Amino acid sequence: MRTRLSITAVGFALLAVLSVPAQDQAYRVRQIRAAPGELLNVIEMLKRDMSRHKEIGIMKPFLMRHSQGDHWDLLLMYPVNSVSDDMSSKSLKKRVSSKTFGKTYGDEFFKRISWHQDGYVAGPSIDEFDSSFEKYGYYHVEIFTSLAGKQTELFEQRKMENIYLKEIGRRPNHIYTRVFGPSWDIFTIGFYSGIKDYAASADIPSADKEKAARKAGFEGTSTIGSYLRELLLEHHDTLAGAVRP
Repeated sequence: MRTRLSITAVGFALLAVLSVPAQDQAYRVRQIRAAPGELLNVIEMLKRDMSRHKEIGIMKPFLMRHSQGDHWDLLLMYPVNSVSDDMSSKSLKKRVSSKTFGKTYGDEFFKRISWHQDGYVAGPSIDEFDSSFEKYGYYHVEIFTSLAGKQTELFEQRKMENIYLKEIGRRPNHIYTRVFGPSWDIFTIGFYSGIKDYAASADIPSADKEKAARKAGFEGTSTIGSYLRELLLEHHDTLAGAVRP
């Protein structure tokens, strides 16, 4: 009895800690690497469950498939009311019919994947999240682990880079900060219509870039990357395309 009570107490303590600041929206994030030969099967399983998201009891999810870069194959995201709500017994019961959102230990989902990682992050509003993923189908994902004591500075650097992007007429990235789960601290998503849109910044005059970099708080364009590296333990980036249900 004492063991059961202590586990319950720890569970409630965790749920109390895993709160998201009121100005932030919480999201569930899952990275997946499929077992050899199983990628298309995993995608089909996810697409079926994504089309049933209301029945499963989650807000509209979005899925992307990496085309080059990091070691994962798929990244899935959906908004949640709160971490505690998403982990509640009521929410878990709604997802029990799902092969991917309601997975249990050792079930079919685990027979088709080699690795996966779940986490919760705080990010932009649901409206911004939905509109960006609906409109754009090509993504640049960067995942960052900060050096000790550099989390806040890394977050500020990401915001500075968004100012720079706005100043050169590019769309700012979504910034997501870890609430609970993975070892990394922040990831960002840039939204594009395709590879040409992603590469279009190469055509922007150097003088305009320099002016934008200084306005954002950098010494110049040549220091944007070097300053970022001063803050990082690890950095992974990926180009990815949308997977629609």
